[in-house]
Amino acid sequence: MEAVLDQLRTAIEAGEYAVGAKLPSEATLAAEYGVSRPVVREALRALQALGLTETLTGKGTFVTAAQATDNPRFGQYSARDLLEVRQHVEVPAAGYAATRRSDDDLEAIIGLVQRMEQEEDGTVWVALDSLFHIAVAHASGNPVFGKVIEEIRDALAHQSAFVNQVGGRRAASNAEHRGIVDAIARGDGHAAETAMTAHLGHVDDTLVDIVAKKTNQATPRRS
Repeated sequence: MEAVLDQLRTAIEAGEYAVGAKLPSEATLAAEYGVSRPVVREALRALQALGLTETLTGKGTFVTAAQATDNPRFGQYSARDLLEVRQHVEVPAAGYAATRRSDDDLEAIIGLVQRMEQEEDGTVWVALDSLFHIAVAHASGNPVFGKVIEEIRDALAHQSAFVNQVGGRRAASNAEHRGIVDAIARGDGHAAETAMTAHLGHVDDTLVDIVAKKTNQATPRRS
């Protein structure tokens, strides 16, 4: 998916597809790049997050800009919207979780991290990622924190898929999640807040790198 995205993004930014132009169909692109249609679909979703295209149901995907936005969108929220909220909700929630969590809370969070570390399916991993952040918020003992994260759950899932597929962050995310859980298990609120702050910072850094095209990607051959 990363390679297909890179090819399409490069073509758009080079003017091969002008603003207003319709991209080839999923089937055509899949045949051209020698990949499956779900791979193409994910690449098109990433292009839309970058503000380069818009997909209209039943009509196709159209180019809307010649350059990627510096503030990708995931559903109805932008990356900046999500980061600001997460910094003010998930960081303190992790700190409270360290001092207020129940044994059941801890067991659930540890179980999610273990499943993520063993999961090979990217789609399943993304779902578990969302559940992990919701579980930490609920473990804070403040239902408002949990409600806020559940409200932005879909956007977080889209962002997670984007960052971890395009930016290749799954292994790093697993390690960061493990650090958050270890701090919560120790009852160290400050360490939990620090670990969550670092995790969110790395996600933001990866988004910046993706927009700047600093990721290393293999390029597929066109048929």
